Amino acid sequence: MPDLHFLFPLAAILLWAGNVMVSKLSANTIDPTAITFWRLVLAVALMTLFVFKPAWRNRAAIWPQLPKLAFLGFLAMALFQCLSYEAAKTTTATNMAILTSLVPLLTMLLSVALLRAVPTVGMLCGGVLSFGGLVYLISSGNPVALLAGGVHAGDLLLLLATLVYALYGILVRRWHVGLPSWQSTYLQAIAALVFMLFLELRLPVHAAIPNRASLPLIVYAGTLASVVLPFFWMQGIKHLGPNQCSMFMNLLPVATAAIAVGWFGEHLHVYHLLGGGASVLGVLLAQTLRRPLFTDTAHTAMQKSAGR
Repeated sequence: MPDLHFLFPLAAILLWAGNVMVSKLSANTIDPTAITFWRLVLAVALMTLFVFKPAWRNRAAIWPQLPKLAFLGFLAMALFQCLSYEAAKTTTATNMAILTSLVPLLTMLLSVALLRAVPTVGMLCGGVLSFGGLVYLISSGNPVALLAGGVHAGDLLLLLATLVYALYGILVRRWHVGLPSWQSTYLQAIAALVFMLFLELRLPVHAAIPNRASLPLIVYAGTLASVVLPFFWMQGIKHLGPNQCSMFMNLLPVATAAIAVGWFGEHLHVYHLLGGGASVLGVLLAQTLRRPLFTDTAHTAMQKSAGR
């Protein structure tokens, strides 16, 4: 039998691309706060069925980690999601996927600053190439226009969301909460749900309650995107490792663009291909060119200088 473990991260990426479509459909259907809250309600309810008992038995190990888990949940499941849904109002699904695919690169760059990771040639070359591609993309192929008219608010919001998720990845690596993946995800979701409850209660009733059009979106986001997708991704990491799985992030813009063209009738322009292609290529370079940028002596000197 051939090794079919690659289907796990591939399925996760396809579900993620579908979730980008859900974000676009929700833009004119339901408030960003409301869809974030209700998807968490559904996700927590489903995870409770198979996570609550083992989490309760493990409560002695969980209790000291609650503050960290709460902050992680706020970042990834509340702030990131709200920013993404808000961004969907003023940017395209294709742009959303390209910007989201920068998460691995931004995580690497932040790790240099926050974890004192060794900078690599790939980080430098990939960072420069991705930044150039990003500028070309969000300026619709006319970088000079950024100086005159600025950029779409949705692109800036999604870039901020991507930075938030990259910070989340750094903190997960730095804090080492030491819990099983499902228990960590479950407790983060509960913390995010509590936070979102306060925001949900501030909405007017007509905005807080789902309607017929938004219910299918909530179901997809709360089940496939919040429970099934993490399951596939965790299985991919288990069998292939995190580095190999992260490569599949480069497929997100391709899958999303294909769905967006067929579903929303979005048009692929040259600036999508050039700018988006350069951004994704930059991420790929950062993931594959692992040669240190500095010699050991130079890196040690740089660390000592940063510590002063």
